[in-house]
Amino acid sequence: MATIQFFFQETHIVLPNRAALKAFIESIFKSEKQKLRSLQYIFCTDEYLLEINRRYLQHDFYTDIITFELGEEGATEGEIYISTDRVRDNAQRLGKSIKEELHRVIFHGALHLCGYKDKLKRDQVEMRQKEDRYLQKYFK
Repeated sequence: MATIQFFFQETHIVLPNRAALKAFIESIFKSEKQKLRSLQYIFCTDEYLLEINRRYLQHDFYTDIITFELGEEGATEGEIYISTDRVRDNAQRLGKSIKEELHRVIFHGALHLCGYKDKLKRDQVEMRQKEDRYLQKYFK
């Protein structure tokens, strides 16, 4: 059984029904045929994530998510940092609810750990299709 944990660093966002969300995240890994050992989601501010982006990726810009694969081959262990400031801004900009955008980003991080990329346009399209599929399944 995988361990999935949620942490809040300098921020708070409503994350209802965490047990169901954890079970769903596990189901994403099963659907994608990936073994999940442990996963930590750290919800934080723009400034906190900007510092991580600068320190570890040498990027000097805001982002909504950074995903780190920490495990060895065969079983996923990861940390996913999510800026709740970016999630709120993106939801407003895209005309989506904060709840939907937050879950999109949560699933996006899981999909990165399952091997999906989003640098190239075709990869972005595939990632968005997967996100949409899992959002639809989660909220049905």
